[in-house]
Amino acid sequence: MTYNKTINSLKDAFEIRPKEIISLVGAGGKTTLMFALSHELATYEKVVITTTTTKIFTPSSSDTPYLLISREQKEIFDFILKNGNKLRQLTLASEKLANSGKLKGITPELVSQLIKLDPTIYIIVEADGAACRPLKAPNPSFEPVIPQDTSLVIPVIGIDALGCELKEQYVFRSEIAAKLTGLSPGEAVSAEAIVTLILHPSGIIRGSPNQARIIPFINKIDLLADLSKARDLASKILEAGHPRIDRVILGQAQLKPPVAEVVFNRD
Repeated sequence: MTYNKTINSLKDAFEIRPKEIISLVGAGGKTTLMFALSHELATYEKVVITTTTTKIFTPSSSDTPYLLISREQKEIFDFILKNGNKLRQLTLASEKLANSGKLKGITPELVSQLIKLDPTIYIIVEADGAACRPLKAPNPSFEPVIPQDTSLVIPVIGIDALGCELKEQYVFRSEIAAKLTGLSPGEAVSAEAIVTLILHPSGIIRGSPNQARIIPFINKIDLLADLSKARDLASKILEAGHPRIDRVILGQAQLKPPVAEVVFNRD
């Protein structure tokens, strides 16, 4: 059994605590959620670091007030120690890739070192790529890239994936998704298939550290006439009984408020 609660703040919905490393995986709005989270978590006298362990598009000035691109750990540490207390929010990458214009991320090990710096209060990591699709299946040979000190893993799902055809234009790595879910190419993606893609040992939350809380975020609920389909999907995720998932957040990362409702397991 589940119950619903109206919570509009991302910080409250996820119960985010200081010094968290938050890793976003899946598809359907990870980058948007990362910057929405960073804006909400930004505080005076500390810095929220947004980064990736894969690749992201170069953020706009409205996404982040400062972009630091460096491969040198000492340079990065010195910059944060000197400027972190007045920046509030910083995006970090190792280089700009000439062929795509995207930013290459940093190593998971560097993420774990950065959280130890006094000015750093949160690190939000885009730990997966999805080529702008609403749903994905990870390639188990290299995805996702979740830092092992992550304390919160957020699998992101676009609600527009529900009912779409299992094709590459909608589901990133659709051949892998077909193998994991048992669906045939072109078949409609059901709520049950999405639950399988999230929870399968080779699915979206693959490689989540044992200590990490896992809280799915169903995004783009503003596309729905009502919340019934999103609530049903959330209930199916919770009914699957994963021991580290006690809630599912229904939201719209591009809008305000970014959270519409939180669906909890009823104890």
